[in-house]
Amino acid sequence: MWLLFETYHDVTYFTPESRAATDALGCKGGWMGYFGMRAAPLGAVAPEMVISSFYNFHPRMVCRAIPDAWQVATPEQYLATRLKGADGALRRMLGDVDVSEAAELAQEAARNAPTAGRPLAAANAIIPAPDEPHLKLWQATTVLRESRGDGHVAALVAAPLDPIETLVLFTTERGVDPAYMRAARGWSEEEWSMAEQRLQDRGLVQGGAVTQAGRDLRADIERRTDEAAEAPWQALGQAKTERLVELMTPLARSLGEQNESMRQNPMDINVVKELS
Repeated sequence: MWLLFETYHDVTYFTPESRAATDALGCKGGWMGYFGMRAAPLGAVAPEMVISSFYNFHPRMVCRAIPDAWQVATPEQYLATRLKGADGALRRMLGDVDVSEAAELAQEAARNAPTAGRPLAAANAIIPAPDEPHLKLWQATTVLRESRGDGHVAALVAAPLDPIETLVLFTTERGVDPAYMRAARGWSEEEWSMAEQRLQDRGLVQGGAVTQAGRDLRADIERRTDEAAEAPWQALGQAKTERLVELMTPLARSLGEQNESMRQNPMDINVVKELS
C-alpha cells in the first residue's frame, strides 16, 4: 500500500508543475518551495519544528528556507500552490482517467489514519478535501503517507538512530550513492564519516557493509513502521483494500514511468521495477 500511495503523493514537490508554481509564488529555489509546501499544514512554524518533524534533513538546510519562506507567502498560499502543482502534474501524467472510486476508498482509509503523536498527519488530516476526484485521491494519499512517515520517525527514535545515522544505515544497506544522499539531505562528508563510526562502534556496519545486527535493526524498524500503519487498512477491510490496490496499481505504474523524480529518489523507490 505504501508504494502505491507514496507514488501518487510524490507528484507534490519534484515535478515541473510544482517547481513552476513555487517559482511563481516567489520562492528562492526548489528547496524553499519544498519546505514551505510540506510544512504549510503546520502553520508558520519555526525551523526547529520542521527539523524535528521532517527528521533527516540537516538543520542548516532547513534554516536556509525556514522561516524566510513565511516572508515570501503565507502557509495558506503554500497550500494552494502545492495543490496547483499536484493538479497540473496529475493531469499531465494521468490525463482524464476516472479515479472516483479510488478516491472514495482512499479517503475512507485516510479517515482512519492514526494522528495521535503524528504532527504532519494531524495537520494534513484537517485540510478540507478538494472537489475533484484526482485531488481528493491526492489529499488522501498525502494524509496516509505523512501518518506512516510520522510513525516511521517514532520507530527511528526508539531504535535509537539519529537523523544522519538513519541515512547512513539505509544508504549502506540499499547500495545508494552516499554522495547523492548527502546532497539530498545536506550532510557533509565529515558528518557522514562520524555517523559511520558511531554505527561501527554499535556493530551495525563494518567495512562499508551492514552487519547482520544492522540488517536486523533495519528490518525491525520497517516491521514496527508497518504495524503502526495498519489501522487504515484494517478499517477499510480486506475486500476494499484489495480493490484499492487494483485501482491504484496502474496509476502508480504510469506515474512511475513518467515522473522523473521516481527514477532516483532518497527513498530508493523504483516503482516500475517493483510493480512489474
